[in-house]
Parts: sequence; C-alpha cells; structure tokens
Amino acid sequence: MSGPPGRAKKTVNQNQLNPAQREAVRYTEGPLLVLAGAGSGKTRVIAQKIAHLIAHQSVAPDRIAAITFTNKASREMKERVTPLLPKGNKSKPWISTFHTLGLRILKEEFAAVGYRPRFTLFDARDSEGVIAEIARRELGSTNFDGRAIQSRISNWKNALMDPREAMNEATDPQAKAAASCFKHYAQALRAYNALDFDDLICLPVQLFRQDGDALTRWQAQLRWLLVDEYQDTNLAQYELVKLLAQHSGRLTVVGDDDQSIYAWRGARPENLATLTRDFPALKVIKLEQNYRSMGVILKAANKLIANNPHVFDKRLWSEKGFGEKIRIRAVSDELAEAEAVANQIAHDKLVSGRPYKDYAILFRSNYQARAFEHALRERDIPYILSGARSFFDSTEVKDAVCYLRLLANPNDDNALLRVINSPRRGIGTSTIEALVKAASVNESTLLEAIDSMAFGSEVAARSLKPAREFAQWIAGLHRRAEDDPPAALLKVLLNDIGYEDWLLQTSDNEQDAMRRWANVCELLSWVDRITQQDEGKTVSDIVAALTLYDIMDRKEGEDERDCVALMTLHAAKGLEFPHVFLVGFEENLLPHRSSIEADTIEEERRLAYVGITRAQQTLGISYTKVRRRFGKLEECTPSRFLDELPREDLRFDGAAEDADANRTRGKSTLAHLRGLLKAD
Repeated sequence: MSGPPGRAKKTVNQNQLNPAQREAVRYTEGPLLVLAGAGSGKTRVIAQKIAHLIAHQSVAPDRIAAITFTNKASREMKERVTPLLPKGNKSKPWISTFHTLGLRILKEEFAAVGYRPRFTLFDARDSEGVIAEIARRELGSTNFDGRAIQSRISNWKNALMDPREAMNEATDPQAKAAASCFKHYAQALRAYNALDFDDLICLPVQLFRQDGDALTRWQAQLRWLLVDEYQDTNLAQYELVKLLAQHSGRLTVVGDDDQSIYAWRGARPENLATLTRDFPALKVIKLEQNYRSMGVILKAANKLIANNPHVFDKRLWSEKGFGEKIRIRAVSDELAEAEAVANQIAHDKLVSGRPYKDYAILFRSNYQARAFEHALRERDIPYILSGARSFFDSTEVKDAVCYLRLLANPNDDNALLRVINSPRRGIGTSTIEALVKAASVNESTLLEAIDSMAFGSEVAARSLKPAREFAQWIAGLHRRAEDDPPAALLKVLLNDIGYEDWLLQTSDNEQDAMRRWANVCELLSWVDRITQQDEGKTVSDIVAALTLYDIMDRKEGEDERDCVALMTLHAAKGLEFPHVFLVGFEENLLPHRSSIEADTIEEERRLAYVGITRAQQTLGISYTKVRRRFGKLEECTPSRFLDELPREDLRFDGAAEDADANRTRGKSTLAHLRGLLKAD
C-alpha cells in the first residue's frame, strides 16, 4: 500500500474569488509575494492568475512558467489551468517542477555547461553507488556512511558551493572526507556525461551567472514566473528564480513561512524575507481566509504558531462555524494508542456511515506506523501507508529491469551504467570513466566502446578482461532474446550472474536478502504472466509493459480509494481530511529529540501546525505514558506544544474516562447493530 488519497477540487471563475485572492490574481505591476495560509486557496490563485495573464495581459501561454515542488502538484496545477485556457489554442503554459525546468534548460544549453548530447541523469541510488566506489578508493576503508557523504555533497551543491569551497569550509574529519569525495564525484559525473538531481538546478544557476546572453535568452523565453510553496526553496532554487525574474519583476511567488518544514533538505523559509531585499518593489498580499477547517482548529493553530517569530504576521479565519472541541487522549502505551484510534474509526464508520477516506492518522516518525497498521488490519479497516516505496524503486528490481532493457536495446547506456558492476565484476570508476571517454571519441554507445582500441589502450588488463567478457555475454543473450521466452531468458541471466548469492553477500542479514530475492521472483512471475497472456511478446514488449506497470503502480497510490490515510506529518503537507488523529504528541517525538538537542524547536512547531491544519471538521490528539524505543520502555511526557493550545477548546480524556467512553461506544455500536438486524 502506498500514497495518500487525493482530494479533487473544482476550478472557479474570478467572481468566486475573495477580495484578497482577486487582488493577487489581477496584480501585474511588479513582483508579488502571496502569503497564503493553510487552506486559503493558493492553487486556485495561481491557476486563475495564469488565465488572467493570457486573457487580459496578452501574455502568450508558452511564455508563462508555473513552478511547483512535486510532480503531483504539477499535475494538479495542470488540471486546474487547462479548463481556464482559451479553446483551440495549442500553446500551453510551462507547468513543472524546479527539476524539470532545470532539465529543460540543460537540454538546450548542455554545451555551454560542458556536457555532450544525450547526457545521463543519475537518480539517488546511481549517485550513491558512484560515491561509495569513490569513498572506498579515496578513504582506503569500507568503514564510512555513504548516505551521509551523499547528503553532505547534496547540501553543498544546493548551497552553490563547488568542491574547492567545500574543502575550505570542512573542519571536522567527516566533512573533509566528504569534501574529498565531492571533488572526485564531480569529476566522475563529467566523465560519465551524467548529471544528478542537484545539478539540474545548480548548473543553470552557474550558467546564468557567467553567461549574460544565455540569461537574456531565457528571460525572454519565460516572461512570467509563478512559483508555489516558495518557503520550501533552497538557495540554488532561490537564485534560479531571482536570475530569471530580476530585471522584469514579472514574478509571483506563493508561500507560507508557517508551513516551512523541510530545513533538513535545505529549505530556507527566510527566502520569503530575502525577497523584500532583492525585489524592493515587492508587494505582499495575505490570504487569511481558510476554506478548510472549523474555527476551533484554526484558533488552536493560530495560538500555537504565534509562539514562533514572524517577519509577516497573519491570522487564519473561517466562516465554517466553530466546531467540536479538540479531543486530547492520554493512553498507556503505543499499542493502546493504536487500538483507541482504530476503535474510534470503526465506531464512527458503523454509526455514521462515513467513508474511511475521511480519516487520517498523522505521526512524526515512520516507525510509529507499525502499531496502527496492526490495529487497523485486525479490524479489517483498509488503509494507505504513505511513503511506502514503489515495487519498482527497490534496487534489486531496478537491476533486473535494467538488464532486460539492455537485452532489448544494447544501446541503452543508462541501463548499462547501472548494471555493468552489479554484481561487482572488478570494473571500477576509473574503468567506467575510460569507457565513457572512449565512447565519446568513437561517437559510439558504451557497449560498442568496450571493444574499441581507445578503451583497450586506457585500462589495465585486469579491468579490460571482465569488461569485454560482460559485453560478449550481453551480446549473446541479446541474440537469444529473439527466440527464447523472456521469463526463461531472465532466469538464465540471473543464474549466470549469481544474483541470489550476490543479495546474500550485500544484504544486512539473511532475512533482508530473502525479502529482496522474493521481489526478484515476483518480477519473474510478472514477466511470465505477461508472456502467457500473449506468447508472441518479445523482451522489448516486456520492457514496455513493465514500464507501464511502473507508471500505473505509482499512479495507483494517487487514486482516491476508500482507505484511512496513514502518514507522516511531512507527507501530509498539502492534504486535507475531515477527521484527523495527531498521534505521539510527546516530548522527544514532537518536538523530536534531535530538534530539542539542536535547539530547532521552531520547525517542529511548524510541523505540529501543519498537522493541526490538515483537519477540516474534527481533531484528536493523543500521547502515551510509556513508549517502546529500541526494545525498551521509556516514560513519556506530553509535548510542550500541548500547553500552547487554547485550553478552553480542549477536551481531556483520562484513562478512566477512556474506559467509560469505550463502554458507551460499545453499547452504542451494539444498539446500532441490533437496529440493522431488525431492519433486515
């Protein structure tokens, strides 16, 4: 199960906008910051402003760029904008994520940033593999945290620092080691003709800073910029927007500093305030009317977030009425907490007939989900666990699919780069660098370059031999792919490389290896089923079908199904639910222990604010008296944020009250069942 249920929303015309929204849509005299509180209709404003620019300002649609942070947000924006566009006009506004915009720029400007055509895009796992190989070589040890090094490098890139600047900044041994790896990682990316996700933003910024002509071209191409969730921008993203919009001032950004919860990945809520310095003519419009929540929820959210310092003050209000008091529940431990919430949902469903999708259980840390999953399954309550990885995201499945891609198309350089050393064949980073260089010299694919003189003259015999054996092996399997059933061929391939043994060697334990091999076997069964449905399917057909399965697997998580949403507070941002349970409201959880130690409580308070403002009608908050951590019971105290909520609007349920409430609820449920039986 993966992905939260969506929330379909209707587009509106300008007559349905409130005065602040209408002002934000119509203001085109200069740069604009729309300070949009939770549930205040910011997506509606951006969509309507795009339509206004086209209809009333005569801006060509393809000269407008609306930038979001996620593919899901981009899709929602397109759904909002499309009905508002002039009919029959083939020109469309550019609606995308920051990274897609960066990719668009680099596809046109690759030569200017020192790259060749058809560059490869590395995902996080590709980058992690290259960095791990570099770390083993440069640090002379296997005792390192590859992900920590990767994270440091990513942070340096997002702060627009090059390897030399990173080395100068590094003071402790871990930072110096990471800076050393950063230098060689940057060199490896160039040699591979590859980019990682951070490069998609950093390289355009570097280009525009150094090449005035390129900047002028893109400023003319993108006449209007509209940016959503601006509080989540990092330094590189901020600089990209500033460069593209600095002269014209044709910029509208929408954000909420109270919902900035991604500092751990480089987000800078201070970017909202920095706008006033970089754009002196900046106009600020506040959207404070909330269309989502009852007054009691907004009052609690306002009082909580008022404890944070603010550059821009705002106060949410609603016309929906005040609503029920917020229920505060104290329970014995995490199992009792999960049972209490599951019982509440089961009771409400039975008595009121509400759909399960009306309920959300929000928590600070992923491990909290386990108890709730168990309690929901016991009661046959369907749920969706947000943040669960797609089946196709697992390393072992990616490996197998890339091997199939290579058998279907030996010219697939991306697939070859992923699997040429998986399992390891003694083909290291320097060998791959030489291979990429030889392919460039010969203007050939990587597989073709393996047999070239240019490659053979650059690498040692101990590396050349396994590389050429790999190429011959792939060529042989490719020939067999014309006649052999795809599932049988994949089995041969996996047996040839000893992939099951490789998983045993590289997994943390035998159980993990068995789980990973089970994923590979599931993929095999999928390939077999597809083949049985149509015996004429080739390996190429299978690869296309698996790609479609991947797309549908991801899309399924976004379909609206009747399930309880179970997710972290970070994953809940941007969503809304009629009934919300905010669980684990304890010190060391919310606020998190690491934030208490680092004195970064303000972001934790914003995280609690985000959780509270997801609720439309009712909100329940719970905390435990003891909680199991790493197999041990620890005493818990309620979160300090509980004292920052308006006490007059809280309903406290103690242990005794819980017992009475459970008995009352049980009687009510039984009475309801008797009524149903009599009706039958």
